[in-house]
Amino acid sequence: MALFGSRRDSFSARYHLTRRGKLKRLGQIIRIAHQFDIFHGLTPVKMRLMFEALGPTFVKAGQILSMRSEMLPASFCDELAKLRADADPMPYQVVLDTLSDEYGRPVDEIFSHIDAKPLGSASLAQVHRATLVTGEDVAIKVQRPGVRETMAQDVAIMRSIAKSASRMIRTSQVVDLKGVVEELWSTFESETDFLVEARNLAEFKRFAEAFNYMDCPKPYPDLCTEHVVVMEYVDGISVSHPGKLIEAGYDLKEIGTKLVDNYATQILDEGFFHADPHPGNIIVRDGQIVLIDLGMTGRLDQRTRHVLKEMIFAVASQDSPALADALLRFAGADANAEDYPSLLADLDVIVKEFGTVDLAELDIAAFLTSLTQMASRHGIEIPSTVTTVGRALVTLEGLLDEFIPNVNMIQIISEHISRSKTIDGAIRDEAKALGIESHQALHGALGALAELKNAARMLTRGQLRVNMELVGSEEPFRLLSDMVNRLTMALIVVGLFVGSSIVYFAGIKPVVFGIPIVGFMGYVVAFVLSCWIVFDIYFKGRKSKKR
Repeated sequence: MALFGSRRDSFSARYHLTRRGKLKRLGQIIRIAHQFDIFHGLTPVKMRLMFEALGPTFVKAGQILSMRSEMLPASFCDELAKLRADADPMPYQVVLDTLSDEYGRPVDEIFSHIDAKPLGSASLAQVHRATLVTGEDVAIKVQRPGVRETMAQDVAIMRSIAKSASRMIRTSQVVDLKGVVEELWSTFESETDFLVEARNLAEFKRFAEAFNYMDCPKPYPDLCTEHVVVMEYVDGISVSHPGKLIEAGYDLKEIGTKLVDNYATQILDEGFFHADPHPGNIIVRDGQIVLIDLGMTGRLDQRTRHVLKEMIFAVASQDSPALADALLRFAGADANAEDYPSLLADLDVIVKEFGTVDLAELDIAAFLTSLTQMASRHGIEIPSTVTTVGRALVTLEGLLDEFIPNVNMIQIISEHISRSKTIDGAIRDEAKALGIESHQALHGALGALAELKNAARMLTRGQLRVNMELVGSEEPFRLLSDMVNRLTMALIVVGLFVGSSIVYFAGIKPVVFGIPIVGFMGYVVAFVLSCWIVFDIYFKGRKSKKR
C-alpha cells in the first residue's frame, strides 16, 4: 500500500485519482502482462500486442519509445512503430453528449449535420465528418471521455514504480527512469490537450502558405476546446494508395521529392515539423500535399538545426571527421576529454560501416540507431527531438520506397541545404550566430568580472582560500606520503631503542629477564615496528615491480 504514498497530492486531486483505483489498475496491468507471459521472454511482437491490450497510455508510450533507439533495440523500435492506436468506435450518443458538455449548448446550434459513422477511431479520440450551420464541411476530433484520467493514473503508477526502483538500484546508470516517465507524461499532457493541436494546425497553416504544393487543414479556433478540435475536412487520396494517385494523374516521383524537400525545410529551416508522417497522415488533394493530425510535432532550436545540417552533409559526403566534430558538439563542455580517443575510434567504425555505402543503399534506421547507441555509451546526450527527427525520417523513407525508389532521402536533404545556403542567407545565419555567441561571451565576461571583484575583496580581508589539484600528481604525492610515514616510524623506533637502553643502564626496578620492565616493553614495541617497516618496504617494492 505504501507504493502509492499515504496522502492525496495535487496531481491525484487534479485527476481524481484514488489509491483504490491505482491498485485496481495495477492489478489489470499485471493480469495482462501475465496473459502475454512476459516473464518468460518478451519478443517485439508480444510487446506491441501487450501495449495495445493495455490501452491508450501504453499505445502512446510505445509510439514514443519507437523513436528512442538509444533505449530499445532496433527490432523493438521497428515493431512498436506499427502501433496505430485503432480502437472500437465510441457510441454516437457519447460523441454528442461530449460535444454538448464541451460547448455548453445544444449541438444543433453549431452543426447542421454530424455523420454517425466515424472517419476513424483511435484509443485517444474519434473523428467524425460534419457540416457547420454556416455551411463549411469540417472534421470533428472528439477525445474519449476519461482518457486523460486513465493516462494520469497509469503515469502515477509508473512514477511510484520508478521512485521505488531508483531507491533500490542506481537506474540512472542504465536509464533515467524518472526522466523517462516525466517525458512520457509531458507528451501525454500535450497530446490530450487539443488546444495544442489547434495551435499546431494554425502555425503549420501559416508555414504552408509559402508553398503552393503544401497545406494542412484549417482549424476553427472558436470551436476548439481542450477535448475537441474542429478543422477543415480534407477530401483527397492518401499516399498509402499510390495506385489511385497514378490513376488520378499524379507523378509519384514529384510527390516524393517535394515531400522530402519540404520536410527538410520544416526540420532544418523552421525548426517545427510533423513528428508522425505515416501514410495515414498524408493526403494529396488538388495537387497539394496535405498533412493532417498535428498532435505530434517536434521543435528544434537553431544550434541543434545547425549541428543536424553538418551531420547530414558529413554523411552525404562520407566525411568521417566532420561527422565526429558535429556529434561532439552535442557533448558540450561536460564531455570528458579523456574519452575522446575511444569516441573517435567508435565513430571510425560507424563511418567505415555506413560511410562507404552508396547513398542509395544507406540504411538510415540502422545508421541512426548505431550512432545514437554509440553516443549514449560515451555519455553524449543527444536531444530527444533529434531522435524524433530520426524516426520521422525512417518513417518517410519507408513510405517513399515506392515513390522515389532510386533516390536517397539524404541526398535530397543535402541538396536542399546546398540550395538554401545563399550568400545573403549565410551572412544572416553567421551574423545571428555571432550575435548569440557575443551575447553569451559578454554575459560570461561580466560574470567573471563580478567573481573577480568578490575574490579581490576576500583577498584584502584575508578570507581567500585556494583549492588546487595537480593533474597526474596523485602517484608522486602517495610515494612522498609513504616516505614520510616510514621516516616517522623509524624515528619512533630509534627513540624507543635509545630510551629503553637508558632505562636498562639506570637499573630501574622491577626487572624481567634482567631488564627493567619499562625498558623491556620499549624493546618489544621497537622490534615489532621495525619488522613492520621492513615488510612494508619489501611487499610494496614487489607490487611496484609487477606494475
